[in-house]
Amino acid sequence: MKDLFDFIVKNINKTKVSNKNKRLILEEVGKLRSFIVDARPARIAIVGRRGAGKSSLINAMFGEERAEVGHTKSQTGMGKWYAFENELGSIDILDTRGLGEFERPEEAVQTATPLEEIKKAVQEKCPDVVLFLSKAKEVDARLEEDLQQLKQLRDIIKEYHHYDIPVVGIVTQVDELAPLSNIDPPFDHPEKQANINETVTILSKRISEFIEKPVKVIPVAAYMEFENGKLVYDRRWNIDLLVDFLLTELPQEAQVILAKLTKINSVQKKLARKIARSVMGITGLIGASPIPIADMPVITGLQISLVGSIAIIGGQKLTRKSIVQFAAAMGLNVGAGLALREIARQLAKIIPGAGNLVSGAVATAGTYAISEAAITYYIDRKSEEEAKQIFEKELKKQRIKSN
Repeated sequence: MKDLFDFIVKNINKTKVSNKNKRLILEEVGKLRSFIVDARPARIAIVGRRGAGKSSLINAMFGEERAEVGHTKSQTGMGKWYAFENELGSIDILDTRGLGEFERPEEAVQTATPLEEIKKAVQEKCPDVVLFLSKAKEVDARLEEDLQQLKQLRDIIKEYHHYDIPVVGIVTQVDELAPLSNIDPPFDHPEKQANINETVTILSKRISEFIEKPVKVIPVAAYMEFENGKLVYDRRWNIDLLVDFLLTELPQEAQVILAKLTKINSVQKKLARKIARSVMGITGLIGASPIPIADMPVITGLQISLVGSIAIIGGQKLTRKSIVQFAAAMGLNVGAGLALREIARQLAKIIPGAGNLVSGAVATAGTYAISEAAITYYIDRKSEEEAKQIFEKELKKQRIKSN
């Protein structure tokens, strides 16, 4: 993909667009590149006292048993970075030992206090976001110390990295609020909902006393049971909402891998369409002054990069072969030996235009149709024929709109 972006940037300077539009295009291409070429694991610091459910939350985000949960005693030891990974990628978690705890954790501790441990880890690597966890039944109990240390953590990060790190408040274990007869999601009992809303209000107010920056507070349930590594009971709630919100707080280069490895369909689609909108904006600018199809490597290269990014988000390994398979699904016959930039040139042949010219509206319509087909193929895991049907349907719809 790096070579493809180098190819795109090189050809931008050859396009017959104004210098102003050229600058805008290069800026948007830079953003797109950060999503794909510069993608890296998200770095998430999780802070909260013993029993707040830090390890459970990690497992809930993965949908797998990745972090060991301590049921009777604090499990997490020295505050350090852990790479929690599966075959799709990884995220870096600063899973701290509980603030304000009285027992030593199971794992070895090298420094005297939790905050000192966190300082050492933060010097090593800057988190992208802090998740502050509080049990639903304890949102108004003994939070002063925790919140003061949270404020110190933000100050440390600002001092070391000059970064005003966002904080997300998480009310955990909301399934344990009354009435217990309403134990499974979506927790639609009026009393349960009222209790959940009250915990959110309380935690929001308490955090605001220590942090001036507005903080989003999200209530979650993360309880899961595993047998021999297999999920046998799932009581998760709002984890998709949490991941979706995290994607708005994380740097662009950290978003794709998180969306991919959480395997949350709705989140993956939302990010895919966000990237598609960016590409549509670029192709629209380029096509604002009609240019010959023979000179369309930028537009078609961007469309190939869009297909590639959607494939990555959907957890598919991006290869030349996978791009060729998608192109074939769209009715384009290209050889597996072609470079991505040559596939891009070939793909231009299926974008409808008037004679030898393509307009901004046509370029945008083609890009939208390609993105929806790629979402169907790579994220929804539908067949090639179904993806082609979506492509043709969306292209037809866009034609009608433009007429």
